[in-house]
Amino acid sequence: MNFRPCIDIHNGKVKQIVGGSLKDEADSAKDNFVSELEADFYAKLYKEKGLNGGHIIILNPKQSEFYESDLRQAKLALSEFPGGLHIGGGITADNAKEFIDMGADKVIVTSYVFKDGAINYDNLKKLEASVGKEKLVLDLSCRKKYDRYYIVTDRWQNFTEVTIDSDTLDRLSDYCSEYLIHAVDVEGKARGIEEELVKLLGDWAKIPVTYAGGVGDFSDLNKLKVYGKDKLDVTIGSALDIFGGNMSFEEVINICKS
Repeated sequence: MNFRPCIDIHNGKVKQIVGGSLKDEADSAKDNFVSELEADFYAKLYKEKGLNGGHIIILNPKQSEFYESDLRQAKLALSEFPGGLHIGGGITADNAKEFIDMGADKVIVTSYVFKDGAINYDNLKKLEASVGKEKLVLDLSCRKKYDRYYIVTDRWQNFTEVTIDSDTLDRLSDYCSEYLIHAVDVEGKARGIEEELVKLLGDWAKIPVTYAGGVGDFSDLNKLKVYGKDKLDVTIGSALDIFGGNMSFEEVINICKS
């Protein structure tokens, strides 16, 4: 299990939020933690610890008044740790190469690929042509409805008709090098992982999969290892001491390496 750290940016600040609370209206979200430090501080920390493959997520839409300040934070992080971080938030075939040129190792995409509730294969092929399969991460962040997990888009606000199952994972893996999957209903709550989703992902795991959502203590981290058959990587946000939580950043690194 690899620890994949994160830098979430909202309203020009590095934050940890409750995932399901994010709204485009008034650029609102329920904050768990708002950092007084800029994004390059965290990028430098991750670089010093050798934590490659973490992700930056820009949480405001492009039309937001805060988007440019979000982008400034993202550029600070990418400049500090070039080739070490992935970036998502508003990525399209038109701008994906720009973010790679800024220093991102890979780009992370959701909404551009999942349009009108379905998989837009034209856009997916355009992305692959733009940066190549090895530079593309698909964010299949999801919420549970009718006992199934559905991919959600537009900063996790809108349900698609696409479920997370082995068939979907097989089909989309032809176009990307890995998956990032937030369990949105538990994201930012630090109250336990989505065990059913973790089991599903651990049973599949044909390409790298990073799970995010609900890890609140070390028992949750151990459950993730067991239910995910030690095949999944993990992101932890609000529960980490560097973001105001109770889990030791250093201890998380050591446990994931062990």
